[in-house]
Amino acid sequence: MKRVLIVDALNAYLRAYIVDPSISSNGDPIGGLKGFIKILQRHVRETKPDQIVVVWDGPNGSRKRKSIDKNYKEGRKPIRLNRAYHNLTDDEELQNKMWQQSRVIEYMNNMPIIQFMIPEIEADDVIAYITQMDYYKGWQKIIISNDKDFMQVCNEETVLLRPTKNELLNQKRIIEQTGVHPTNMALARAIIGDASDNLPGVKGAGFKTIQKRLDFLSEEKSYTIDEVVEFCKDADSNLKFFSNVADNQKLIAHNYKMMQLYAPQMSFQSKQHVEESIENFECEFNKTELIGMMRADGFGELNWEDLKENLNKITRECLDNTKELF
Repeated sequence: MKRVLIVDALNAYLRAYIVDPSISSNGDPIGGLKGFIKILQRHVRETKPDQIVVVWDGPNGSRKRKSIDKNYKEGRKPIRLNRAYHNLTDDEELQNKMWQQSRVIEYMNNMPIIQFMIPEIEADDVIAYITQMDYYKGWQKIIISNDKDFMQVCNEETVLLRPTKNELLNQKRIIEQTGVHPTNMALARAIIGDASDNLPGVKGAGFKTIQKRLDFLSEEKSYTIDEVVEFCKDADSNLKFFSNVADNQKLIAHNYKMMQLYAPQMSFQSKQHVEESIENFECEFNKTELIGMMRADGFGELNWEDLKENLNKITRECLDNTKELF
């Protein structure tokens, strides 16, 4: 089985930016940039993919979700760096953070890696769509992200690797952990809510409660909001959970629209762009340019031999496949 590694890029970049204290030989923070490459190398070494896709949130976030809820993702706490010292002003830190992110994109562009950043579309939707593409049918798809939303797209071929939890979630483990089948995950999470996205849920709802009170959501059958609400209306009225769910159908429906990835919120043109970019991707690995960039950015010591070896392999296989076409 071929394997594609799909990286939730902003999730990985922010993790590296927060944790990695690396300073360049020029005296500038480069932890986000250097750390991203180290994170990529570790996952490539562990998974040995045949292809790598890196997906960024598009500028301005999700236009469709914000049109549904203007308060979506509002009120998020600012990023706090995991170190005691700060040698930059707030403005300098912001500029440096943006520079490092743009530099990561430049580095990826010189590697045999497919990269997406589609304006006004979130990475979640692009990643979900990629897992559904006919092109990758029969491939193992490994999503690298800490985002729980991706549990809903896991199936026999798609798994979620959550780095900070150091766990690999497949369909079976998700059901064991949450009591919810991936086909019903968006519905369960719509009931629970997501504070990080400013989407309040039903009071008293959590995975443990859902596992106990709505155990049928562990089934492969895809249940509707109406079916769950009707079940709760007919259930024991003395239990507050059931009445809370029954009384909050509009809230659950709203959250479901915001959270579901079964039908990615992308235009036909955007989907076509993703398909054509993947199907017609030309592998290029510009090692000379990359080494020059690392020197210019003052990387110092960086052992990226494992990443280089795997990227060489991807390039060779890509070129062999291209020759077969002709």
